[in-house]
Amino acid sequence: MSLALHDTMARAKRPFVPRDPKRVTMYVCGPTVYNYAHIGNARPVVAFDVLFRLLRHAYGEDAVIYAANVTDVDDKINKKAAEEGVPISTITERYLAVYNEDMARLGALRPTHQPRATQTMDAIVEMIGKLVAKGAAYAAEGHVLFNTQAYSDYGKLSGHPMEDMIAGARVDVAPYKQHPADFVLWKPSKENEPVWESPWGPGRPGWHIECSAMIEQSLGLPIDIHGGGIDLLFPHHENEMAQGVCAHDDHSIGYSNFWMHNGFLNFGDEKMSKSLGNVALVHDLVQQAPGEALRWALLVGHYRAPLEWTEALIEQSKKALDRLYGALRRASEVKAEATGPNVAFLAALEDDLNTPAAMAELFAMATALETARGEDRAYAKGELLASANLMGFLFDDPEAWFQAGVSEELRAKIDGLIAERVAARAAKDWAAADRIRAELTALNVEVMDNPTGATWRIKEQA
Repeated sequence: MSLALHDTMARAKRPFVPRDPKRVTMYVCGPTVYNYAHIGNARPVVAFDVLFRLLRHAYGEDAVIYAANVTDVDDKINKKAAEEGVPISTITERYLAVYNEDMARLGALRPTHQPRATQTMDAIVEMIGKLVAKGAAYAAEGHVLFNTQAYSDYGKLSGHPMEDMIAGARVDVAPYKQHPADFVLWKPSKENEPVWESPWGPGRPGWHIECSAMIEQSLGLPIDIHGGGIDLLFPHHENEMAQGVCAHDDHSIGYSNFWMHNGFLNFGDEKMSKSLGNVALVHDLVQQAPGEALRWALLVGHYRAPLEWTEALIEQSKKALDRLYGALRRASEVKAEATGPNVAFLAALEDDLNTPAAMAELFAMATALETARGEDRAYAKGELLASANLMGFLFDDPEAWFQAGVSEELRAKIDGLIAERVAARAAKDWAAADRIRAELTALNVEVMDNPTGATWRIKEQA
């Protein structure tokens, strides 16, 4: 395998070599479960799902350990629980279940581990204790803060000067801080907020320490790949790495061999964000369009580049998949040969997940299937399926794809008219066949006759 990935720390693309090819580790920052996820939240899920699939293909399914955390204690969760008068677990269980269901509709495999902050509290407290003992953290007025001056490489990941990081950090410049950039590891809980016991008093953890503890508990250090959205680069990932490294005596142990960040998903001229109110919820979108089309839309641009989300993008993605499923339907009588992914397709994905180039290869394979003759058709079909499946596409039956979104009542009516038309054609009653075809056309149904009868699909809206 010649996989090369862009490493944020190196600011360059590097060949990927795991520390242990029998245990390849990847961590991606997951959801804060207090509401429905928007499609921007889904971009890292889908992008790193492609990488997960590619790594499993290269090293074996059992050799790749993928953890994506769940933040289930947070101010927004507390607020939602207070508004509904329920425990935070009621909120988090509800929205985690919906989140997992929605991501599955986008074709994302479930991570190997899905650690939760509330279930990692002992490890969080233990890690904070290590940092305090090593002088990398200090207690002050009921808080415990990380001492950024204790880590000489602080700022190396994001590449920002300390002055910029102080100005841009999401931290309170409180009087008890030894340095303005120091950040909270533990803080007192407010009234009616969840609370845990600790050597520094009752309270709850800061955001950054949760991920560090969950990574170490789920995967151990160092890990091969750490992924997430570019908005997490600073302060979250910078802080996460600093505290994760400083919890160990040997700072050279490292934290992650590769840091990968996906670009923003934009809605108009701005990043999609719940706080801005410009969101399209996955839970709504999967009711309006096939999840596979939404997945295609998320991958049509390179994962590191910004992507503009529009209705036109969804429609274009549907049509792209129509093209591929159409080729499979026209070869429905051919049994696919068991083969691996196309070499050029694989090379595109191995080049820092170049999904646009990989999609172009899928179209080329669809054309090859349609122009192949004899035994070559079985190989061409197998190659197209193996390639598309690796990227998370073409698992549906072609006929089901083209009939998606049709109510059971309408489906029964169409099937009945098709059967009547087939019988009329068999009886050479061409007038009846034409009349029935006109009825189907009025229902926006396209009929495709074949030697054994007919199939149908709903036409694209003009």
